[in-house]
Amino acid sequence: MNGWVVLLWSFVAALVLIIGGIFGSLVVMGRITLFPEAVPTAAPAPEQTGVVDTAYSVMILNATAEEGLDEQFREQLITAGWVPETVYASDSSSQDFATTTVFYVAEEDELAAIGLADLLGGAEVRQSDAYADLNTTDGKQLTVVIGTDSASTAPAESEETPAS
Repeated sequence: MNGWVVLLWSFVAALVLIIGGIFGSLVVMGRITLFPEAVPTAAPAPEQTGVVDTAYSVMILNATAEEGLDEQFREQLITAGWVPETVYASDSSSQDFATTTVFYVAEEDELAAIGLADLLGGAEVRQSDAYADLNTTDGKQLTVVIGTDSASTAPAESEETPAS
């Protein structure tokens, strides 16, 4: 019986040495890190929050096949505090603009465009002078192009910039 105890202890010792050797090899090779260093996390960039500025005039273009969306958006802005004389609504010559987008011309208009987009339910915001010629006022103007994502029956989508 004494021989079996020695054999068992030899087997346990061999097993401990083999497992210890494998673990030590993995540590030396860098596969296992015993004391990991704290990974510096980048601070998230602050998300720009818009400012609802009713001093801007707003041109709303309905670029969908659904009638009356431009007037619905106009009423929503008037309810939010815009003066009715500064909110213009019209149909666009295109009826397949994909995503409702607020266009602004100058960099300083971006926060107002973001605020308007948030007010309209999360529309996209883009800087473009494509609609600068539509500004018939001497003040600043934002242009909202209603896309098929806002229509109840959405036709095939397109990413073209519609003309008024």
